[in-house]
Amino acid sequence: MCIIFFKFDPRPVSKNAYRFILAANRDEFYHRPSKPADFWGNNNEILSGLDMEEGREGGTWLGISTRGKLGALTNYLQPRQDPEARGRGELVTHFLTTDTDSLSYLKKVSTEGHLYNGFNLIAADLRQLPDPAIEDQGREYVQPILSKYAAVCVRCPNYGTRTNTVILVDTEGHVTFTERSMLNKDPSRWETRTHEFTLQS
Repeated sequence: MCIIFFKFDPRPVSKNAYRFILAANRDEFYHRPSKPADFWGNNNEILSGLDMEEGREGGTWLGISTRGKLGALTNYLQPRQDPEARGRGELVTHFLTTDTDSLSYLKKVSTEGHLYNGFNLIAADLRQLPDPAIEDQGREYVQPILSKYAAVCVRCPNYGTRTNTVILVDTEGHVTFTERSMLNKDPSRWETRTHEFTLQS
């Protein structure tokens, strides 16, 4: 299963510290077509990989915009997958391409979640500081799940970790996005790309 680790420190004590760090694996069938992370959209403002599966084209599992919007998605196992369900990758794409704030977007998604197979969704605006009262929310719920189900790397004959991504955002808003992607369905061949930009003020 896909996995995401992140740390958000909106008020780092050191100028050399990072206010946001994300590390993620995308686990997927090796034969599923996709594009590696690159800039796209209006004025090349969105950076993400893209799903190219027929009927799911343009969805993504992880992306960030130069305006500071970040979206990330993991699937979760459920007893039966609905083959008619909408592609979950559109959830991230829609967030990155609209002006909707993260809270409003997540409220909208909560009313439409039944249209998709199971997922976890992160939607954030890295330019905004969170309310300190909600920074600790969810720890009691999330930690037991991570402890029980987290797998750092999945390797099976036709399915496994295909992409590793690290996103760093420093105190000045400088973003470093590094992605390591499997080449040609071959777990022994990988390509690494790094993109850098500064969040728009």
